[in-house]
Amino acid sequence: MNARPPLELRPELLAPAQHQLSNAHLDALEEETIFILREVAAAFERPTLLFSGGKDSLVLLKCAEKAFGTGNLPYPLLMIDTGHNFPEVTAFRDQRAAELGAQLIVRNVEDSMKRGTVRLAHAGESRNAHQSVTLLEAIEEFRFDALIGGARRDEEKARAKERIFSHRDGFGQWNPKAQRPELWTLFNTRLAPGEHFRVFPISNWTELDVWQYIARENVALPGLYYTHQREVVERKGLLVPVTELTPPKAGEQVVVRDVRFRTVGDITCTCPVASTAANANDIVIETLAAEVSERGATRMDDQTSDASMEKRKKDGYF
Repeated sequence: MNARPPLELRPELLAPAQHQLSNAHLDALEEETIFILREVAAAFERPTLLFSGGKDSLVLLKCAEKAFGTGNLPYPLLMIDTGHNFPEVTAFRDQRAAELGAQLIVRNVEDSMKRGTVRLAHAGESRNAHQSVTLLEAIEEFRFDALIGGARRDEEKARAKERIFSHRDGFGQWNPKAQRPELWTLFNTRLAPGEHFRVFPISNWTELDVWQYIARENVALPGLYYTHQREVVERKGLLVPVTELTPPKAGEQVVVRDVRFRTVGDITCTCPVASTAANANDIVIETLAAEVSERGATRMDDQTSDASMEKRKKDGYF
């Protein structure tokens, strides 16, 4: 999708969308997710749910609401804030946590910078990768033994290697060659002191499944996910939003485009895509025709090398 013009919503695209909107398929995914969320609550002493206010974590939260009921979430929500997140998303995050009566813990990369545990190479360096440090500090502070995240296998190659219950060693690091097998639904939850698990209940969902579920369940999202006009510049096949943190470079032409965000991460590395999709059903149709993965179409930080995500995950990234 990238800098391409908006997709034409042709009838032949709509027909497979209707075919794919199977309640049985979504029911099975929802059932598995609820089972895993309850398994975490039963098997661990200090779990937490990573909650950014993005679509995947909002789907997770919807399933958690069904698993435990509004106001009964058995673990707190945790957000690692780079200080460069979209304000519309952080405001939505706070609103949803309050509506659910959930405890929301926010830890900031800026505080890690003050402590000296995060040092930027230069003032303009993206803080996104440095979230790993702040996350590991939060794990130590609260002694979390399981962190529930909204990552999916279809997002990126390194995430496809993850187990649903993915082991982290005493340093919070991931060794993709030493993951424990998961046979059927027999999850291995054994931990040594200081270790923890990252748990991915929607690992088997695709981006299309997520949008079908959002459409079916009327899951509310930040407005950035739907079409709006925004100043952008075209850079390396991406539409880079023009902001104080991402100004145009010399010689770049600023244009106003109809865009939406497929993912809403740190401003310094997250790009919108050209789109006129105004609701979840429109996005289901767009997603059926997408030829580039969600992160490939939107994330500047994943384009440094094929192994960039795997390296960050080994260091403790989400």
